[in-house]
Amino acid sequence: MQNMEEKEIVYKERKRILFFGLPWTFTKYFIKEDMITVDKGFFKVEENDCYMYKVQDVKLTATLMERIFRLGTVTCYTGDVTNPQLMLVHIKNSKEIKNYLLKASEEARVKRRTLNTLNIDAEDLEEITDAQE
Repeated sequence: MQNMEEKEIVYKERKRILFFGLPWTFTKYFIKEDMITVDKGFFKVEENDCYMYKVQDVKLTATLMERIFRLGTVTCYTGDVTNPQLMLVHIKNSKEIKNYLLKASEEARVKRRTLNTLNIDAEDLEEITDAQE
């Protein structure tokens, strides 16, 4: 079994400034087979990881300026406590990365035999039972 540090990086991308899409920021995104890592900062460095099986949904948005410079923003909706919305901001190959994240997260959930369930409150449950009667 491979160590987490030894897993091969599938995608490595940098947050880019919107103007001309140049990588002049200190935010780096690493997407591995089982994990997404976001490294931010220059003076104070912050590293945030999210396991792939925790990614529940992925959304791609691209403003007009992002489309002009062939960039996009990928938002991962996760079950992670530290970052429920993990955003990969102003990245190249955003559509390809979004599709990979969707596929890889589903595969990771199947490997771990993890189920996605809806959070149904007691009030919602009453409405469902009333509608069924």
